Amino acid sequence: MTDQTMRIERDGAIARLVFAQGERGNPINGDFCAAFLDAANTISDDRSIRAVLIVAEGKNFSFGGDIATFVDELDRLPGMIRRWTSALHAGIARFARMDAPVVVAVQGMSAGGMNGLVAGADYVVTSKTSRYLAAYTGIAFCADAGTSVMLSRRMGIARAKRFLMMNELLDAEAALVAGLVDELADPDDYLARAEAVARQLADGPTRAFGELRRLFLSVEDQPLETQLELEALALARCAGTADAREGITAFAEKRKPAFKGE
Repeated sequence: MTDQTMRIERDGAIARLVFAQGERGNPINGDFCAAFLDAANTISDDRSIRAVLIVAEGKNFSFGGDIATFVDELDRLPGMIRRWTSALHAGIARFARMDAPVVVAVQGMSAGGMNGLVAGADYVVTSKTSRYLAAYTGIAFCADAGTSVMLSRRMGIARAKRFLMMNELLDAEAALVAGLVDELADPDDYLARAEAVARQLADGPTRAFGELRRLFLSVEDQPLETQLELEALALARCAGTADAREGITAFAEKRKPAFKGE
């Protein structure tokens, strides 16, 4: 898939989703939201994809919402937001529920709704020079793109609310301490490190990863008995996979398993 705002590149079992408007700071607008949903559908439909790596062209990951567009459409903005988020949020949900784990590589500035996409990833590698700006309340907005959910899951509810309400700007080290990112890397190495993580995950038991990803979506809102049953059913499904057979056999034979994502 190729689009003006983003494109999908394949590297074996890894799908690389590239935000392609680096010269504009990869803004979130109607075109971006529609393309993101299209990309999510394309990737989630392809079972040969075993990991996703999200990267951005340019000096900055993203400046967030396309404020230049907002200025020219103030009277129509509420309706535009409803239409844009219907696509963006559907894409976020697709990515959250698929089997393939998601890795994000962040450089420069990440602002506004793009922080929700970052926080929703399974593993975030960030350049040591990156920064994370809440941004929303600076223009009297609240939150979208899963920021209220994904930031809370990574940072805790109180810390996420403070980040958003105080319109905080976190450097890479502060983002690591807060739990927003998983690993810091040198500016020359962050992308290679993220690719290495994606490759490690792509070599893993993809169906088991998918079950884990979906279990963690419900861990905070289901009663204990319900979550235990979800775990039991998910584990039973894993037990019937070819990768589980390979993993058990490899363990018994004292060798490294060769998972195929099946």
